[in-house]
Amino acid sequence: MNPIETFFNDAKNLQKAIAIAIIIFLVMIMATAGTFIIPPGHRGVLVTMGKVSPVFAPEGFGFKSPFITGVVPISIRQQTKTTQADCYSSDLQQINVELKILYRVPENMVVKIFQDYSGDPFDSLISPRVSEAFKEVTALQSAEQIVKKREEIKSKALVAARAKVGTLLVIEDIVIQNVALSKELESAIEAKMVQEQEAAKAKFVQQKAEVEANTAVIRAKGEAEAIRVRGRALQDSPGLVHLQIVEKWNGVSPLVVGGNSSGANVLLPIGNPKGSK
Repeated sequence: MNPIETFFNDAKNLQKAIAIAIIIFLVMIMATAGTFIIPPGHRGVLVTMGKVSPVFAPEGFGFKSPFITGVVPISIRQQTKTTQADCYSSDLQQINVELKILYRVPENMVVKIFQDYSGDPFDSLISPRVSEAFKEVTALQSAEQIVKKREEIKSKALVAARAKVGTLLVIEDIVIQNVALSKELESAIEAKMVQEQEAAKAKFVQQKAEVEANTAVIRAKGEAEAIRVRGRALQDSPGLVHLQIVEKWNGVSPLVVGGNSSGANVLLPIGNPKGSK
């Protein structure tokens, strides 16, 4: 084979190799462009030339139209974010409430939320409606009650927020992290709480004294009644005195000294004289 034929054969082989490489490259691109993977805890929204598919893609591996269909993953896991709510109480006190909101996107609302709300649904849907719910609830309570009844305020605001959001999103819970008041209002509430504690303490001391006094009266009445009953018993049964003397006798015969009518008789014990046998 002459050099010219060799050259043309090498050129044809090179062209074949390049063509095969191009085909392999195109196949790889097509395979990459025509498949997708949805990570765990997410659902995929398929958008084909600006049109959103009404059916979401589940997590895992899937196929799509190459180059013209895009896949947007949407998390359905529970998420936690923080927001601020500037509220006014019924007594026109400004209160800043820091809230932690636990929420998640329902699987059946993934496509609708992607179509109707731009960006993060927390910023466009949850945060403004939760803040609105808190403003409505705090407007019916005084600043002092808002501080004292945080759990009750939270419960009412949670119910109101869920009603405003509807079924688009699930608000699992709301946590009140901080309630910020003005320094003057904090001092006034603290002073009032101290006064209430002192009043409660004074009332307790008064009630304790009353109980002790009533107990003493009851005890005295009981003792007086016992004496009265004993006196009546002795009056009705004179022999009871002699019976008690016999019961308490120690076995030593008494000695009576004196016997005139004007003097008192003295009872002395009769025993062996000292030194007698």
